[in-house]
Amino acid sequence: MKLQSQLNAAFTALLIVILAVTGYVIYSLILDMLIEDEQRQLKQNGEILADIINVGQVSDANLTEFLENQNLQLIMYNENTNVIPYSTIPSTMVRGLFENNDFSARGEALWEYKNARYVTSRIIITPESNGDQLILLTPLNDLQKVQQQFIFRLLIVFLIGTAVAILLSYFLTNKLVTPLSQLKRQLKKVENRQFEDIDRIKATGEIKEVEQSVYDMATELKQYISSQQTFFQNASHELKTPLMTIQGYAEGIRDGIFDENDQDKGLEVMVTEVKRLKKIINEMILLAKLDSDSEVYNKEKIYVEELIEQVVARALPIVNEKDINLSHEVNPDIVLYADEEKLLRALLNLVFNAIRHAESTVRIRVQTKDSSTHFIIEDDGEGVAEDLMPHIFHRFVKGKTGETGLGLAIARAIIEQSNGKITVDKSELGGAKFEVIFVS
Repeated sequence: MKLQSQLNAAFTALLIVILAVTGYVIYSLILDMLIEDEQRQLKQNGEILADIINVGQVSDANLTEFLENQNLQLIMYNENTNVIPYSTIPSTMVRGLFENNDFSARGEALWEYKNARYVTSRIIITPESNGDQLILLTPLNDLQKVQQQFIFRLLIVFLIGTAVAILLSYFLTNKLVTPLSQLKRQLKKVENRQFEDIDRIKATGEIKEVEQSVYDMATELKQYISSQQTFFQNASHELKTPLMTIQGYAEGIRDGIFDENDQDKGLEVMVTEVKRLKKIINEMILLAKLDSDSEVYNKEKIYVEELIEQVVARALPIVNEKDINLSHEVNPDIVLYADEEKLLRALLNLVFNAIRHAESTVRIRVQTKDSSTHFIIEDDGEGVAEDLMPHIFHRFVKGKTGETGLGLAIARAIIEQSNGKITVDKSELGGAKFEVIFVS
């Protein structure tokens, strides 16, 4: 069953249950209300008659004629003698009522006779010591007919309301389900990798949020697939180049093309290319492991000042060799929770990258802003080209003097797996500025 049909069926069932309970409650209450109203009217009529009798406007001789003219079902009852001197209803019915009910029970509001019930109202004629009472009656069947007519009309209203509610439900669920159906078609396009054909869907509320998530997912997936294709292309190129060099020298040595000096030179080149090839493969394996296995991260308490001291100490030989001025500034007592060894490697990759591209200065700063820790690494080199900035952290993307093109990708993988964020921008020094942010 489709979602729209399920929603309509559920809404209709709920509506029927609510209306049924409401109808039952109204049906139960309406009769009580009619009985109370009828008793009130009977009492009002009886009090009027009692007042007329009490003030003596009607003589005893004319009392019977007077009561007959009122067109009421009433019984004249004397409580002291327990007799009925007069009644406007048939004597057989009076006898049956008298035998089946206690006339002296003043609080009894309903009488029964031959499977029929009667609503009663009792009025005392003064003086009360005489024991005379007027008892007015109305058949309960008359009230039940009114009850049934009311319920019938209410049922018609319920049916019309139910029909309108179901039509409204169909309209609303159709409006709700249509975006979901459209979203399903867009997901099919994502499944078939038809990213260029994906259309935005007009929706509101949570469906709009889902639509936005699907669109973002499709964009990320498109970028991922594109980066994977670029990765395989770059990887094949990076691996192919040293392999071709090794193959060329190996075949030349095998065929005796090179003399002794050239053979030694060729062997040195082959060893160098093998080392380079080994480094690329090791970094590719490391990057794949960092991206896929979160268990390789062992979080621990890190004192950032000590961490930066380690970075500076390991970078010192390269700094001295290139005559680079490396400065660092760290706010004291900054603590992080991350894998110290891997975070150290990420920072070293960033610092070595800065040293490699710097002219004379590399600066490291660590500071806290709004409950977050910022690592800022800057240099005064040529900086990162504008068109390269969006892709600088992708695999095998490198600048003019880059090595394997995997160092920044490894740094990003480590930082993101440590719940951090890394960005690149232009530095005030003139070169590149890499900023790593960890939110506490």
